[in-house]
Amino acid sequence: MTPAFDTVVIGLGAMGSATLLQLAKRGQRVLGLDRWDPPHAWGSTHGDTRITRCAIGEGEDYVPLVRRSHELWREFEAETGEQLLTQCGALILAPAGGAAVVHGKAGFVQRTVAAAQRFGIAHEVLSPDEAMRRFPQIHLQGDELIYWEPSGGYVRPEACVRAQLTLARRHGAAVRPNTQVTAIDPDGAGVRITTAAGDTILAGEAVLAAGVWSPGLAGDTLRLRMGVTRQVLHWFAVRDPAAFGPDRFPVFIWTHGNRPEDGMYGFPIPPGTEGMKIAMEQYSATVSDPDALQREVLPAEAAAMHRDHVATRLPDVLPGALRSVVCPYTMTAEGDFLVTRSPEWPRVLLVSACSGHGFKHSAGLGEAVASLLTGAAPAVLAPFDRQDRAA
Repeated sequence: MTPAFDTVVIGLGAMGSATLLQLAKRGQRVLGLDRWDPPHAWGSTHGDTRITRCAIGEGEDYVPLVRRSHELWREFEAETGEQLLTQCGALILAPAGGAAVVHGKAGFVQRTVAAAQRFGIAHEVLSPDEAMRRFPQIHLQGDELIYWEPSGGYVRPEACVRAQLTLARRHGAAVRPNTQVTAIDPDGAGVRITTAAGDTILAGEAVLAAGVWSPGLAGDTLRLRMGVTRQVLHWFAVRDPAAFGPDRFPVFIWTHGNRPEDGMYGFPIPPGTEGMKIAMEQYSATVSDPDALQREVLPAEAAAMHRDHVATRLPDVLPGALRSVVCPYTMTAEGDFLVTRSPEWPRVLLVSACSGHGFKHSAGLGEAVASLLTGAAPAVLAPFDRQDRAA
């Protein structure tokens, strides 16, 4: 039987929506499936804002992806009228000892500076006094390493997904929300996809971009060494909201100890929104079943976040979260991306995990994945095709 689609994209969050659009622009017969109605808050692509920066301390292989993503978001803004990218600047701070770990990488500030120098990204290394002069909202100890990147800022994940799905439909993509995939199986020279409703869809290839549900759908075929971690986002009131608007305050990644959990990240308050979004990341507790993930956030979690990370460093941020939500991460052991096929499953391309730092790269990554599926071999994907992460 002739496949109904060239490619089916499973999961329409950050990576799936970007890939769907780029495949549609290349003239493929393409279908996007999502278990819910994207953009939604069940996966990892929500929470109003995501940090973006061009010098990537997680590894210089990521720099071309984020730079291309910035270009694409500006194109999507022009085509849809959505505001997607705000470049309010980015601060990255760490103790002077230099051993701070972010996303599995030690020496994060130094690695970020090195990436900026290599790629000619405008930046400054600030003294603590200069950082507090420019941003009196922060309180420093006086011995921090501080990186400042004016081109950094934030993107709006829900708006980005919405814009890409709108454009994908304009280019002829089919989109089926509220469609749960239960199985992916080889079918001759293609794949057969089964849904919870009992439907069968035939395609030449499939892109598995289902985030925290990808390991369950892949089963034993890819034998994925990935974990799901529960992350919590909080929004706190501030004494003077105008002082924390994007015209006066940047995004930040602030590490204050040597453990991965010794840090926080946060955002200015976008126009028309309430509360300052601040979060930390934890990697020690994994979740075996994403459907059993504890979605309720207890008041004690917000209290601990403010007490341990916020109170002494952002004194004008008030205790007592206005709201808190859960956002799960899909992680590899190294904290890197995984874009790969298995020899036993050659017609399925896995585009996950993104290990908690994927959204800033998603538009560029979707473009590269679409190029790969239509006959090219983008060099930018080579570092993430790691069979040893899936064996």
